[in-house]
Amino acid sequence: MIPVIMAGGSGTRLWPLSRELYPKQFLALTSEETMFQSTVKRCAGMIGAEAPIVLCKDEHRFLVGEQLQKIGVEAGAIILEPVGRNTAPAVAVAALQAMANGDDPVLMILPSDHVIVDQEKFRQAVAAGEGLAESGSLITFGIVPGCPETGYGYIKSGSAVDENDNAFRVDRFVEKPDLQTAEQYLESGDYLWNSGMFMFKASVLISELDCYAPEIMTACRAAFEQKSYDLDFVRLDRDAFSLCPDDSIDYAVMEKTAEAVVIPMDCGWNDVGSWAALHEVGDSDESDNVIQGDVIAKDTSGCYLRSENRLVATVGLRDHIVIETSDAVVVAPRDRSQDVKAIVEQLRAENRSETALHRKVYRPWGAYEGVDSAARFQVKRITVKPGASLSLQMHHHRAEHWVVVSGTAKVTVGDKILTVSENQSTYIPVGEKHRLENPGIIDLELIEIQTGPYLGEDDIVRFDDVYGRQNPK
Repeated sequence: MIPVIMAGGSGTRLWPLSRELYPKQFLALTSEETMFQSTVKRCAGMIGAEAPIVLCKDEHRFLVGEQLQKIGVEAGAIILEPVGRNTAPAVAVAALQAMANGDDPVLMILPSDHVIVDQEKFRQAVAAGEGLAESGSLITFGIVPGCPETGYGYIKSGSAVDENDNAFRVDRFVEKPDLQTAEQYLESGDYLWNSGMFMFKASVLISELDCYAPEIMTACRAAFEQKSYDLDFVRLDRDAFSLCPDDSIDYAVMEKTAEAVVIPMDCGWNDVGSWAALHEVGDSDESDNVIQGDVIAKDTSGCYLRSENRLVATVGLRDHIVIETSDAVVVAPRDRSQDVKAIVEQLRAENRSETALHRKVYRPWGAYEGVDSAARFQVKRITVKPGASLSLQMHHHRAEHWVVVSGTAKVTVGDKILTVSENQSTYIPVGEKHRLENPGIIDLELIEIQTGPYLGEDDIVRFDDVYGRQNPK
């Protein structure tokens, strides 16, 4: 069995912590591990599971690689989706990858941003599905509902397919209901929440897609056949993949096939789709507050309060969320936390950078964080990981002054190579080729002062880059 980890989501309902270039699956929201890392480790604990296939956006590739490295897991493949085309094309490509060596494994399809509390019940459900998948069934896992939830789609279960009533024929999939309908579903006992987790043999999935969504398979085959390799990553052909229809695996196959089987799963599942959901899975105090960071709460109850940088104080607040980051603060009633997505849509319409970036921006070599900026100058704090190197580059419009705070920097400036230690500095003139490296075994911390008429990140001309990055467009 090969786990397939879907890591391409954007998590807009968890803004401002989740951003396009650092979405929720790569954040540590419910434990010290990120949600992506927890998903990978959950798979590694399953008997017979092989190295996972990970699908992600191109801009998240180094996040995936670094987070896998931190938990000591090597992926079977990391496939980069050049454009978003929903889950059906992603799963189709994963199936092609899994069969590339002539094998025909069972695939376990898992979103990377779910919380599962009871790992043993999760493994039991997966084990129940594996045999059925081997015999040709297409398995979906339905969550036993604990309340009349209106935010999920449902699956109506039909007749049992095994003597222990562990699996059932899928009667039908239903869209998100209103509250009255959801209450009826809960009372009937025949309906399960649609979890977005699936299991099937690679060849069976491809055969069903050929039957029900041939245009998806045509585009995915072309994109996969014309793939290229970039370091540890598999790059699908952009032009071919762009022609692929945008469709979910639910609509493309599961709602049409005669082989759909649902396995109930009661494992403390939560898709963490909003700040209210994080309140549900968090550790609450005696006032039902979930508190993260530097927070003082007076006469406050039923709230999710999170501070990333500064002191947050509340007085007399009931059933609200308060989220503070370095560049944004959100305050909303807890039952309207889903509406945070509307704020993101407005920011996108206004072309605001807060939708994509935090003040701290992560790069494969480390990170940089904006400290101050005004007309013609900008100050950043830069961290370079041990052994890491920035690209050999130059800028047309800005000069840079680097002051080392801790560690040792190896600096290339034109034809010179300098060693710059703590409390020392160097200057990079406009138009001069330069590179920054950390030859040491501890993080290199420095302050960068940029000056010039234009200070945008797209004023970079790269001549050499160990990470294979191209010049910004």
